[in-house]
Amino acid sequence: MSRVVLITGGSRGIGLACAQRFKDLGDQVAVTYNSSPPPEGFFGVKCDVTSAESVDAAFAAVEAEFGPVEVLVSNAGVTKDGLLLRMSETDFTSVIDANLTAAYRVTKRAAQGMLRARKGRIVLVSSVVGLLGSAGQTNYAASKSGLVGFARSVARELGSRSITCNVVAPGPVATDMTASLGEKRLAELTSIVPLQRMATPEEIAGVVAFLASADAAYITGAVIPVDGGMGMGH
Repeated sequence: MSRVVLITGGSRGIGLACAQRFKDLGDQVAVTYNSSPPPEGFFGVKCDVTSAESVDAAFAAVEAEFGPVEVLVSNAGVTKDGLLLRMSETDFTSVIDANLTAAYRVTKRAAQGMLRARKGRIVLVSSVVGLLGSAGQTNYAASKSGLVGFARSVARELGSRSITCNVVAPGPVATDMTASLGEKRLAELTSIVPLQRMATPEEIAGVVAFLASADAAYITGAVIPVDGGMGMGH
């Protein structure tokens, strides 16, 4: 059966790969974007995930087009890297807001319809950095680590209504964002990955789609690493 899927930050990178995967499965896919709209063929909704009003308006638009959201993929996020002693409080709190508090906003809004339907799938896109830590990324690591505790609490709260909530923790992924790091930094990243390469966005999307599938109906509160072995043991 075709489901209504909403992916935040779905106009490029991992989000767009997830959108394409769900579309290929026959689902009705909506994506939120901030600046760049998605390619033709996807229902795009401009949304600032740091605004509760914008999130509510985006969900209302999706509901008017397709109906209640049945699968939520919270993927939107930002980075503002810097060493701790040079990081401003604004740089710290803004990343927490965009990566962690935004997940609370979209999950809370999606849960309304899921509770009425007594079913739903929620997948939060975290990062191996949230488990390992990373120098110069205290804000980003804190936000991505926070998703784990948030997801597990949601899983306990909503599990009795057949709503699952899981986390995917990617390692380095070949996207436009990582391409801007330069060859030297990319070589450093891949050197600490046992598989000695970066993931493709499609490899992340495959795990996200699995967690939303019937085969994953008994998985909730899990953290699934898709990191080439980079964070094993954490």
